[in-house]
Amino acid sequence: MRYTWPKKKLCRREGVNLFWTEKYDLTKSKRWPLRSRKTSWFWLQLRKKQLAKRMFWLSEKQFLSYFKKAQKSTNEWTTWEKMLKLLELRLDNVIYRSGFARTRMQARQFVSHAHFNLNGVKVSIPSISLKPGDTLELRNKLKESPLYKSLLEDLKEFSKNNKWKVSTCKWVDLDINNLKIIVKSIPTNEDFEKIIDIQKIVEFYSK
Repeated sequence: MRYTWPKKKLCRREGVNLFWTEKYDLTKSKRWPLRSRKTSWFWLQLRKKQLAKRMFWLSEKQFLSYFKKAQKSTNEWTTWEKMLKLLELRLDNVIYRSGFARTRMQARQFVSHAHFNLNGVKVSIPSISLKPGDTLELRNKLKESPLYKSLLEDLKEFSKNNKWKVSTCKWVDLDINNLKIIVKSIPTNEDFEKIIDIQKIVEFYSK
């Protein structure tokens, strides 16, 4: 079921700003921090799973499918490393991490409305998994859109320490002048967001 209630409630539930925008800044909320309570190991694992699932804006079925894919991996990566790589390389997440969208929800909406071309082909599926060498480009008819002009101005202002803007990742090359995103490499452990405790998530699903 699609979540349609206030998103700040999710942030308060998990105790962090899940969407990294000023709108959901918990320090401005009178109901934060939450009262402390006794916790079990299962409860802690569950909360870490819910935090990551809500941060990537995925359903339980989608999130579990990424764990199963990672579990079947036979390469040198551990299950938790593979799972994070799969999540990071989602099409909507790459757009968000590049700064072309202010939140993952917005990035997903852009993809669903076919705002981007992937390797020259129009795409509208947010869950597409990208790989090194893939190129995303804003479609020509949207390059003069006031929305993207505003977003690009924010990107250029990032150097002035705007803490609410996600920086350009090392594994993504952002060509602001040509409105292109190029995936340079597979993300490494250093590129993952630190508040995600993927090991506890793997432990939760491995029971």
